[in-house]
Amino acid sequence: MSVPPSEDEDFEHSSLSGPVSHDGETIDLEIYRRADSQDPWRMEIVHIGGGCTRWSVEFATDQEAVRAFRSLVAEHGLAIFTSLGSDPQH
Repeated sequence: MSVPPSEDEDFEHSSLSGPVSHDGETIDLEIYRRADSQDPWRMEIVHIGGGCTRWSVEFATDQEAVRAFRSLVAEHGLAIFTSLGSDPQH
């Protein structure tokens, strides 16, 4: 497992990142890693109303990250993220 990135680092954002809407809920899906690296991808769900959900799991590819996100949304919907409050970990 790599060291968590600090806020003052540069990041590469996946083209799979962006706003996602489902069943009347909207979030911003952020899939990223340190710029100019082969580090694993990380994922955060940013709630439009504030707060975020960070995955503690790292992903080998950005596609793997988005598959994990879609699987959880298919099972629980986006409300699982917007009703959790700030900073839960997955």
